[in-house]
Amino acid sequence: MDQQRPVLRLGASSFEGLTDLLKFHGFQVLKPWESHLSLDAFLASHCCAVRALLVSSLVHVDDAILEKLPSLGVIVTMSAGVSHIDLQACRRKGIVVTNAGDAFTGDAADYAVGLLLDVLRRVSASDRLLRGGFRGCPLLACQVAGKRVGIVGLGRIGSATARRLQAFGCIISYTSRTMKPSVPFTFFTNVRDLAAQSDVLVLTCALTEETHHIVNKEVLAALGKNGVVINVGRGSLIDEKELVRSLVHGEIGGAGLDVFENEPKVPEELLHMNNVVLSPHKAVATLESQKGVCDLTVANLIAFFENKPLSSVVEL
Repeated sequence: MDQQRPVLRLGASSFEGLTDLLKFHGFQVLKPWESHLSLDAFLASHCCAVRALLVSSLVHVDDAILEKLPSLGVIVTMSAGVSHIDLQACRRKGIVVTNAGDAFTGDAADYAVGLLLDVLRRVSASDRLLRGGFRGCPLLACQVAGKRVGIVGLGRIGSATARRLQAFGCIISYTSRTMKPSVPFTFFTNVRDLAAQSDVLVLTCALTEETHHIVNKEVLAALGKNGVVINVGRGSLIDEKELVRSLVHGEIGGAGLDVFENEPKVPEELLHMNNVVLSPHKAVATLESQKGVCDLTVANLIAFFENKPLSSVVEL
């Protein structure tokens, strides 16, 4: 079985052609959901052979799973975020983790800009009115040019978003784990101060213990009644109850949300707001990004089994 390079896949994926691509490159894809065995029994039957685990962001990989896979050497996730993986347990066990790397960067940045344009220019709201038979005066909207945009997390996606928004004439500021000396943007040490000096907050950072609910009641109050929140990161970056309350009471101006705290559940109040644009976690759902992730996934698995350097390794 080792010669066939078995890869355990947890969680079915919408990535078309990935299984065929893996098989083409000589991998044996183990899919527990196709077995008559329970997951525990399936893992027990393959525990010694499995050295590589392939997961999506919907699969939580905790210490209990890792204990059942004593030969595991690498976890390849097809997501940019890794909050679904117990990185501390991986560090203790010497397991390498790779993610989607740059494969999603451009699409996520495009979508962040798209949500911002939609919220400020009221594209979706106007579309709904027109389809509903409205033929009156158009909804007044806001310009994008000149807006002060605060980016939370100036990593790959945050940097790409900033470059795009510069072309619109936006004034960019940011907060991040560390200041980036090479960028021309103003750095703030915390999100509240960033919000107080921004018209728009764009969330692109990873979800960690430190960033959970990084946008809270105080941050939303600092953003103010005309402020807009755009989230293409993870739903739990925002205290969703406080966001809904702020929107309902007109304490902020609007939101563009691709992610939610309890996906796929969306707060009922948001469904009826014309100043809120909703999206079902599809910022990176393009043919190009899916191909990029599939290619990167296969490349990392090949490199692992051939004892070569891996790409997009997550710092543990």
